[in-house]
Amino acid sequence: MSDPRIARLRLIRTAGIGPITYRQLIARFGSAEEAIAALPDLAARGGGRAPRVVDPTVAEREIAAVEKLGARYLFLDDADYPPLLAELDNAPAAMTVRGDIGLARRTTVAMVGARNASAAACRFARGLAVELGREGVVVVSGLARGLDSAAHLGSLATGTIGVIASGIDIAFPPENRDLQEQVASEGLLIAEQPPGMEPLARNFPHRNRIIAGLAIGTLVVEAAPKSGSLITARLANEAGRDVMAVPGSPLDPRAQGCNQLIREGATLVQSAADILESIRPIDARMVRSPGSDFAAMPPAEPGDADRTLIAGLLGPVPVATDELIRQSGLPSAVVATILLELELAGRLERHAGGRVSLT
Repeated sequence: MSDPRIARLRLIRTAGIGPITYRQLIARFGSAEEAIAALPDLAARGGGRAPRVVDPTVAEREIAAVEKLGARYLFLDDADYPPLLAELDNAPAAMTVRGDIGLARRTTVAMVGARNASAAACRFARGLAVELGREGVVVVSGLARGLDSAAHLGSLATGTIGVIASGIDIAFPPENRDLQEQVASEGLLIAEQPPGMEPLARNFPHRNRIIAGLAIGTLVVEAAPKSGSLITARLANEAGRDVMAVPGSPLDPRAQGCNQLIREGATLVQSAADILESIRPIDARMVRSPGSDFAAMPPAEPGDADRTLIAGLLGPVPVATDELIRQSGLPSAVVATILLELELAGRLERHAGGRVSLT
């Protein structure tokens, strides 16, 4: 019997097939093998040619590299896939992990902030992480220098999760190599990118969505305007998670992002007690599902008139999928199928917030 991971990785690593598309393909066809076989027909209906699927030997080499590193794969429909992360529409279809995956099923708070954080902020973040750990809360961060490092150091003994933008074998920044190894051996290390992948700038927002998705709430300790930490906070808010921020001096640019978040409604945090008070009611309402099964996509066979209608509603400006459904009057399953066909044909681009546009 062939290794089912091979077909999954071939589909996941194929250019043009992102997490949302992968999820829809599996929901519709039931397996990666069936989805791969259906790609040419789907793309033809969308008016283009199917993307070239990754060769099986490429997937086999990646699997061997992951095993050699002492890591393993975590696929979206695995029983131990983090349930909060699985709630995201664009949850990673596959991740490589090292360490205790059980940490991701516990109450988790994300703690992020500036790479050039002040000494006072780092000390405060480390102290918060220690106190949260005593209360059984796991801390997740991005293993960057500054605030992230302080958060991990404070929570190593009680439960910490590090999410990186590179392959699981790449340490960035290099000075955090020992800390990254500690997180992997004493906590949990997660990477969405394949082994050997360097931390490219475009992958950091993807990493940030994992950090926000794993957590019941996200705390920003110190951040300048337009920083990556504010991206994480925005993603947490879009996912319906709690957003918290530590106030700072208006004279310090590194505090402006936090102060801005508080003005926009984020919970003001001055102690671990404030965090616990904010997340406990939410934590009590969270339903921890035993697995992350794909919801089957209802069968839908759009007609040519349906495809023409949706194509006419689309343009270069991103529009919400819900708006396409409302304006077209078509069933959501039909609209989803047409968008899938267009994407596989290379004619559609997906954007944040469930929006789409023609390429």
